Amino acid sequence: MSALQRFTAESAAEWRAYTEHGFVRALTDGTLPPECFRHYLKQDYLFLHQYARALALGMYKSGSFGEIRALQQSLNAILEETLLHVGFCAEWGLGEDELLREPESAACVAYTRYVLDCGMKGTLADLYAALAPCVIGYAEIGRRAALESRPGNPYQAWIDTYADPAFQEAAAAFADALDAVCAGESAARLAALSAVFRTAVRMEAAFWQMGLDCSL
Repeated sequence: MSALQRFTAESAAEWRAYTEHGFVRALTDGTLPPECFRHYLKQDYLFLHQYARALALGMYKSGSFGEIRALQQSLNAILEETLLHVGFCAEWGLGEDELLREPESAACVAYTRYVLDCGMKGTLADLYAALAPCVIGYAEIGRRAALESRPGNPYQAWIDTYADPAFQEAAAAFADALDAVCAGESAARLAALSAVFRTAVRMEAAFWQMGLDCSL
């Protein structure tokens, strides 16, 4: 069993609450209120900034050029996603100046600073465990939503972004990197890393709820 398989199995209930959240279901069938989606988009822009910082921290924590290259690829993907995100936000009437003025929600602060804290005080494996639910979960959500989305869905472009083969490949590469940094860890360490992963999954669900509630 890979590290990812173990972590998702041990967080099965939390993983379902995240990947099948009401926000995701409404986005998939096109019934999500537009104001909820706009609020999510603004907060996700802020989230991506912190996620990029965490990947850069991972480079600092790396012990080999191979690990640095893997993280560089992930960081490049996030930077590209950020550019796409700004363009996507513009289509929804949100300029980059408005994104920059948006205050971070409590859910965004809690989640991203937790990830950074895991990276600062832990090992590269801790950081990967905290980062993994985002990219791997979005890939799963994108695949499922692409199959279930209805014609005329106003959120189809968002779905297509995460169902895209390039994003799916990036998520698979991240899963492989997670397994690599967890290889050889003791049973006790794997249990601790699984707990980190579970907490990040719970925070992903809280991020969806923030979008649904339009809360700060």
